[in-house]
Amino acid sequence: MRNSSLYCLMRHHKQAIRHLILIAALLLLPLPAEAQATDLLEVAQKLQNTYEKAANVVAHFSQTTTMKFSSRVKQGRGTMIFRKPGRMRWDYTTPEYQVLVSDGETISMYFEKSAQMIVSRAKEYLQSDVTYSFFAGTGNILKDFDVNEPDLSNDNDLEDSILIKLTPKTSHPHVSSIHAWITPDTFQITHLQIVDHFDTVTDLFFTNIQIDADYYGSREINDALFYFVPPANTEIIEQY
Repeated sequence: MRNSSLYCLMRHHKQAIRHLILIAALLLLPLPAEAQATDLLEVAQKLQNTYEKAANVVAHFSQTTTMKFSSRVKQGRGTMIFRKPGRMRWDYTTPEYQVLVSDGETISMYFEKSAQMIVSRAKEYLQSDVTYSFFAGTGNILKDFDVNEPDLSNDNDLEDSILIKLTPKTSHPHVSSIHAWITPDTFQITHLQIVDHFDTVTDLFFTNIQIDADYYGSREINDALFYFVPPANTEIIEQY
């Protein structure tokens, strides 16, 4: 039962962070369809350029996951960093402490509540992780996604953002569609909404975004940040 619960936790955690986004133009005045399409592609390219040029991206995040056939809503928050080449780290501080970290070769998921850490190869995971491919600049928005006008209305708190819808051009195991809210001046993602094939909706909000930062919280950004040593009583589960 314990391993089954852990598996479910891993699956939902992976789904939540495997995704990311892109762009579309929401303008105050209507434009012809051809002009709108051109603007959407231009915004998508500028978004691509922002993260291709970045050596690292640091941000605070909050996450809400809602399942279609359940009244349960899962929430979390914490900090995250992506660093080239191939490194990332997510620190969940609520509802409980969890760490997901990769040095590009292996990926480790630590769960404080269950005193367990799962270690596996990073390659397959990172190849299917949309958030990684986007923030790390390894993917290509215009090649990987169709960029369309959004199905959603703009959030009141993000009404100045550009909102777009992205749909994978080829079937993706974890993503049906993505809506992305982008800052019009810096072309950074502030909110993304990911819908999977079961209509599970994950909203990720990003604040305190830093490009090419020197510190992650109080820690200097270096290779050591992407290794995690768990407490001595932690059960290590290797899945290679």
